Amino acid sequence: MEQFFFTIPKSPIVTFTILLLIIVTIPPIFEKIKLPGLVGLLVAGVVFGGEGLGLLDHDNESMKLLADIGKIYLMFVAGLEIDLEDFRKSKNRSLTFGFCTFIVPLIMGTLVGLAFNMGVNASILLGSLLASHTLLGYPIVNRLGVVTNEAIVITIGATIFTDIAALLVLAICISIHGGEFTLSTLIIQLASLGIYCAIVLYGFDKAGKEYFRRTGDEESNQFLFVLLAVFLASVGAQFINVDKIVGAFLAGLAVNDVVGKGPVKEKIEFVGSTLFIPCFFVSIGLLLQVSSFMTTLSQDFLLTTAIVSSLFIAKFIAALIPKLIYRYSWDQCFTMWSLSLPQVAATLAATLAGVNAGLLSESVFNAVIVMMLITSVAGPILTGKFARNLFQPKIDISLIDSSEFFDDESKDNQINIPYKIIVPVSNPNTEKSLMEIGSILARHESGLVMPLSVAKAHVHMDEPELKIALANSNKLMARALRYSQEFKVSVQPIIRIDDDLTEAITRSAKENQANLIVMGWSPNVTIQARLFGNLIDNVFWSSHCPVAVVKLLEDPLNISKILVPIKNLDQKTLNTIHFASIFAQSNQGSLTLLHVHERKISRQQIDIFESTVNVAVKEIAAKIPTTIKILRYPDPAQAIIHTANKYDFDLVILRSIRRRTAGGLAVSDVTTQVIKNLGRSLIIFGEPN
Repeated sequence: MEQFFFTIPKSPIVTFTILLLIIVTIPPIFEKIKLPGLVGLLVAGVVFGGEGLGLLDHDNESMKLLADIGKIYLMFVAGLEIDLEDFRKSKNRSLTFGFCTFIVPLIMGTLVGLAFNMGVNASILLGSLLASHTLLGYPIVNRLGVVTNEAIVITIGATIFTDIAALLVLAICISIHGGEFTLSTLIIQLASLGIYCAIVLYGFDKAGKEYFRRTGDEESNQFLFVLLAVFLASVGAQFINVDKIVGAFLAGLAVNDVVGKGPVKEKIEFVGSTLFIPCFFVSIGLLLQVSSFMTTLSQDFLLTTAIVSSLFIAKFIAALIPKLIYRYSWDQCFTMWSLSLPQVAATLAATLAGVNAGLLSESVFNAVIVMMLITSVAGPILTGKFARNLFQPKIDISLIDSSEFFDDESKDNQINIPYKIIVPVSNPNTEKSLMEIGSILARHESGLVMPLSVAKAHVHMDEPELKIALANSNKLMARALRYSQEFKVSVQPIIRIDDDLTEAITRSAKENQANLIVMGWSPNVTIQARLFGNLIDNVFWSSHCPVAVVKLLEDPLNISKILVPIKNLDQKTLNTIHFASIFAQSNQGSLTLLHVHERKISRQQIDIFESTVNVAVKEIAAKIPTTIKILRYPDPAQAIIHTANKYDFDLVILRSIRRRTAGGLAVSDVTTQVIKNLGRSLIIFGEPN
């Protein structure tokens, strides 16, 4: 076996291929055994590293490049995901927690160093190593959908404070050790940091808005501009002797307003979270050498135990202080603690600098490596345990506008503009059901159905193929008028010549101020569709209004029992419930709301959620029989399929949420599983970015 591994060529392509293999296979395996996929990547780094199979080398230039990009991406996405409005509201709390989670570990680490006779300067440096933290658990809280929780927001905000402060302490300690420290150098460092922050936060924001305004819909160039901003900020940080992750985080904050929640942001996160961020976690595993771990535990057990235990205690005390001041829950406190535990990026950089300067001994370095191993594994596991309990369904019911739930733009013009539904038709076999659904919705909203047929454009408008396409479109429109007659709704057919189906549909919807697009289901069947997305995906990406994708197995008029799975209670979920209530009311049917929770959710949280849903349902679906069903089930997709089959529901309506592959760690997407295995009528309801 060793000879086989020895014959594998050491080239960047081989390294990259092995990394892809790890990222694709390892995280799902660990998710299956109820461990975070992040832990799987760390373990894979150990197994494939120098003391394992020896297939990956942390000192390899390709590995270093991918790991650095991943580290930058991790902090950038953290800044990009912050809701700036919430961040501005809680910035003082971020500073409070940032100060606590810096100063408490700094003091305890210093005391540990003094207890082991390390000297004042070296002891303070040891304390600063414990003060910083790396957001290894961020992909987990992102996947759990609790990033907007205030405890998460202030922990992310505190990261920038702790890392900058720790690196400043490092610079001061090394300067003192080398006899080069002066007050003027400290003032220059702080002044340059202030100027740098202003340039990134305000300069990049202004430049980004102007660039996006000039480029319009050129997503590829906008994507490259954002990447350039991230790496410019990272390089700029190194020029002023600050770690590059600080620049990446500031860049995320700077372009937050610029990219919004559109497709450019989705593409940025997709590229980083599926490739570069996992590479960073694998590289951390490569640093964790089992032999050093065992040697350190045996020879420097007391020092290692003191450092690790003081870190755990200090970070907990630091999280406890804002919990008491701001009256956070214990789950919020424990989540802040677990998120701030991992010591990787800034800690490793500072430790290596301290060792190279002769300020820290080899024993301290090995103890820090052990601390990195323990915290990088324990942190994500604890984060996954406590963050899932941050589910707090609070919503102001007075803000719900059930009369205009589809499109915010129509609220300003609802008196003059009728409710409009675009129904793209191309297949005679599904045209009838699509028109019936559009007519049911239009009748309920006293609106207008607009069947749309797209004739493929050609260079010459007199080509025979175009004439045939227009003739087919006229036949489709004639049938559409006939299908809608029994519903007694207004119909306005649209025939459009275009060379792109997605643009034809979305532009027609925008030009006619449509409130909803109703489309037929078409699975990914071609290689091109699998790589670049099918028509449905592309319309979801670019539409200005909600999209309902329909997969019916029976006549829409026979639909009476409707199942709507709900996870969190927000405005978009309420919109989906209201959308479902239209069908139930039109066919004198009933509505069942299904919430699937995990075993660890408390009875109190379930009761709060159920009572909140009851209040919301009375506002938006008061005229129809509604049942709230709450299940404890390990697999949400299987719970939905089981419930739909057991109680013989006619229709399941799913809210479409694009899967964020945070760290590439999601085993599967609930919607994808349900679509694949549910043998009943289905509607996927999605809203614009």
